[in-house]
Amino acid sequence: MRVQFRSATVPAYLSVFFCRVNVGCGPAEERVLLTGLHAVADIYCECCKTTLGWKYEHAFESSQKYKEGKFIIELAHMIKENGWD
Repeated sequence: MRVQFRSATVPAYLSVFFCRVNVGCGPAEERVLLTGLHAVADIYCECCKTTLGWKYEHAFESSQKYKEGKFIIELAHMIKENGWD
C-alpha cells in the first residue's frame, strides 16, 4: 500500500473518522504545510496525550478543500507494539 501523505517527518494516512474513541481534538490554528496554508487542530490520545496527527478545519486554497473535516494520522501511531489485547 502506498502512503501519499506525510506528517512532519513520517508517512501518514488521510482519514475520515466515523467513530472516535479516546481521541481528543485541540484548538484550530493556522499552519503552512507542504500543500499551503491550512487551519488545523491537533488530535491526541485521551489516555496518554500523545499527538496522533491533526484535523483539517479549513483549507485556504480551492484545490485543497477536499481535506476539510478529514484527519491526518501518523502511521506510527496506528499500530500498538504489544497488540490491542
